[in-house]
Amino acid sequence: MQQRKFTDYLIILMKGIAMGAADVVPGVSGGTIAFISGIYEELLSSISSINIANLKLLKKEGFKAAWKAVNGNFMLALLSGIFISIVSLAKLISWLLENKPILVWSFFFGLVLASILFVGKQIAKWNAPIIILFITGALAAYFITTLHPAISESSSLLFYFFAGALAICAMILPGISGSFILVLLGAYKPVLDAIHNRNIQLLAVVAFGAVVGILSFSKLLRWLFDHHKNYTLAVLTGFILGSLNKIWPWKETLTWRVNSHGVKIPFNEQSVSPFSYQGDPQLMMAIILLIVGFLLIILLEKLANISNKV
Repeated sequence: MQQRKFTDYLIILMKGIAMGAADVVPGVSGGTIAFISGIYEELLSSISSINIANLKLLKKEGFKAAWKAVNGNFMLALLSGIFISIVSLAKLISWLLENKPILVWSFFFGLVLASILFVGKQIAKWNAPIIILFITGALAAYFITTLHPAISESSSLLFYFFAGALAICAMILPGISGSFILVLLGAYKPVLDAIHNRNIQLLAVVAFGAVVGILSFSKLLRWLFDHHKNYTLAVLTGFILGSLNKIWPWKETLTWRVNSHGVKIPFNEQSVSPFSYQGDPQLMMAIILLIVGFLLIILLEKLANISNKV
């Protein structure tokens, strides 16, 4: 691992902030941001290094040796950025999703669309198995986006433990949103409320589930990248393509439900053309924001190359 300067860790912090902002939005993956910003594989390696062997190292050689073994400075900078982003942006993004949904989804649609090109470029050679895995990944992700969210919002702490574990696994997969998994489980609104209201107990349970989930799943992903990188990238690129259905800006609400606060919210939606959208499609502004999101990914890719994957 190369020696890093303070400015390097500041850049990693900013990448964490971008990951956190993406993960707050149901349908956008922080894993996609990690991939395009050049830190995805280092993130997987760092998470995978948190194991029994390094816990023993902590006991034998002390904190400094164990901290270095788990790439602690990198993880601290990245997680600090994610935490800052989630705490500071949760209310703003919730407000935007409620009041300016077409514009928010348009921006993220452009962002994710560009991500498909970026991740797909990493595949060394396209052949029949790669194409089959790409299509399989796309169909799987599309199917997930068509699932109906859970109606009830469970109050069981065990439920939130498993919700946290599943969501964090999705979070580190490009194209699969941890927030969307929480939506499907009916846990998104309670977790967002817990952030707003500083419900430490619920957040701690979700966090513990996330720790268990990410330590397990990252090892599998790390092994796949080490032994079957092209195949893994093909599936991930397909995931990102299939997830576009979830973040298509123009939706028609088929059914509604009343949540625990007595507020009527969409329950079952389907994507529609902006020209058949019931209401103001805000087409010009939506196209502008889609282009901005697309160009932002191109900019991030260039910055990642300039910083030599800091």
